[in-house]
Amino acid sequence: MKTAQQRWSIAREVWANAAKELERLGEEISAWTFSRCVDSLAGCRGRIVTSGCGTSAMAARKIAHSLSCIERPAYYLNPSDAAHGALGSVQPGDVAILISKGGATAELVAMLPALSAKDVSIIAVTENADSALARAAALIVPIAVEREADEFNMLATTSTMMVTAWFDAICVALMREGGFSREEFATIHPGGAVGDRLREGGSNG
Repeated sequence: MKTAQQRWSIAREVWANAAKELERLGEEISAWTFSRCVDSLAGCRGRIVTSGCGTSAMAARKIAHSLSCIERPAYYLNPSDAAHGALGSVQPGDVAILISKGGATAELVAMLPALSAKDVSIIAVTENADSALARAAALIVPIAVEREADEFNMLATTSTMMVTAWFDAICVALMREGGFSREEFATIHPGGAVGDRLREGGSNG
């Protein structure tokens, strides 16, 4: 059994790796790509659908929730359900954020013909620019990491954090450009400690 200090060293190693990869995120992906991503979501006249499998599904759910929290209607579409009729929830004018490290996740690739037929704009979050997902996309967000946190470089740890960090920044940019107010936030977030803080804090200065 490891000592408390040895376990703490593991934690610090994981966080140091994450900090290094986050720094690379700002260097490896262009400002143009970020701006295009903001424009695509700001200009969406339908809804924003997010999808992914495995750990990417968890990131997709978080992204959909964050977008909804800033009045950008979004939802997570289970890719397995999509192939059995749930694609009917996606309509022309929607934007789809599809997350797949290799860009070849079978369940997501199966969605592409229907999304194309419905004229849905696709944002592909993948490190493989030559993949089927990337080829179908209007915009590629090429998020890749040099190293995951585990010793096998396999567990989706740092890469998942990078994806959510990218869309956290997108959400903040949308809030600032759209003039999203404290009052709007309070209307849709009345519960919990956040709701209490919003009611007590009054309006934006």
